[in-house]
Order: sequence, then structure tokens, then C-alpha cells
Amino acid sequence: MDKQLLIFDFDGTLIDSVPDLADATNAMLTTLGKETYPISTIRNWVGNGSRMLVERALVGKIEVLEGELTVEEADHAEQVFFDAYKNISGSKTVAYPDVDSGLKKLKAAGYTLALVTNKPIRFVPKILQSFGWQDLFSEVLGGDSLPLKKPDPAPLLHVCEALNVTPAQAVMIGDSRNDILAGQNANIDTLGLSYGYNYGQDIRELNPIAAFDDFAALVKYLLKKEIINN
Repeated sequence: MDKQLLIFDFDGTLIDSVPDLADATNAMLTTLGKETYPISTIRNWVGNGSRMLVERALVGKIEVLEGELTVEEADHAEQVFFDAYKNISGSKTVAYPDVDSGLKKLKAAGYTLALVTNKPIRFVPKILQSFGWQDLFSEVLGGDSLPLKKPDPAPLLHVCEALNVTPAQAVMIGDSRNDILAGQNANIDTLGLSYGYNYGQDIRELNPIAAFDDFAALVKYLLKKEIINN
């Protein structure tokens, strides 16, 4: 069956937001009187949404063990993080090479585009507008738009239903295990990008249908598939 809907992840797939996220994380840690970290360390903590980023920063490692933080500690720190991130201009967040032109080519080829990110939805519109992408996506979901987020299949299935597309007609495209697992859990074909945030693991180990080292190669693959389908 031909593919009609392309569901994209955001951070690590279309944009490199780590510099701004790192600034907000370190601003939070400074406010709380804690040690700050280099961007290279924080980069490995991104991808599971703001809450996990905050908790990882508070304990200084990827794996947060049960009982290491109280809910009250994490709640307070997350609010401090949100305040810091909201006040950051966003000027350090950049689109990966060929993403802007690639998205427009895919849209022009007849694909419907959607965005499903674990980033809190309140921060998404400003970033989309900064790149002029606010009209490219037919559906946009953040990590708190629904009760469940990736790797749960619920956001992907919600998008399919909202756009009247079957999972078999959709493709999930992302850089991390959350994206690939969400697609697989939803019975949606997955395509991986190797350059994003996947905690040091090669995206290919998660067995997407195909994986690419740059966005231009992904676009070429999808446009070739479109020609074959037509």
C-alpha cells in the first residue's frame, strides 16, 4: 500500500535544539545551587521529554533510579527549567542541513506531514514559526498533548485517526529509540536518522525499515518511493 502520511519527530530529527536546552538546563541547575554540565554531557540526556532531562540533570546521569529524587524536587526543578527555557531566545536552535528544503519537497510531492514530539507542546509553535514551518504540518502533538507519549503508540495512532489515514499508509521518521519503538508498537513502518540523540546507540540496531545519515538521503528515498507508487 502506498504511503500518504509522514510523521516526523522534532528534536534530533528536524532540529538541533541541544544548545538551547543545555543553556536552560544549566540555568536551572545554577538557580538550584547545583553543578552545571558541558553540552556534550547534556546532549546524551535529551530525547525523552523535559521531565526526564530535568531528572537526569539533577542526578547527573542517564539512569535515574527509583527513590533518587522526590516528586516535589523534580516538580520544582521542572518549573525552574520551563521558566529558563521560555526566556531563551531560541537563536541557538538550528535546522539540520537540507531539512527546510526537504520538507517542502515532500509536501510538494503530495505527502501529508505531521509532527509528533516529546517536547512540551507550549514550546513547539514558537520554534515552528521561527523556521516558517507552521503551515507544513497537518497535525502537531507535543509530549503532553495526550496522556501517553512516545514510545507508546498512542500519539501516532491519534494522528492517523485525526487525518483519516491507516497505520499501513503512514511512516514514522525519527532519530531515537522512542520514535522507532513508537512506530513499531503502532504497526507503522519506521525510518531512522543516525545523526540525532539516541543515547550513543546506533539507530540501525532498532531495526527501522531503513536508516540514513543525512536528511537529503531520506528525502531522496521517499521521493523515489513516491515515483514507484505512482
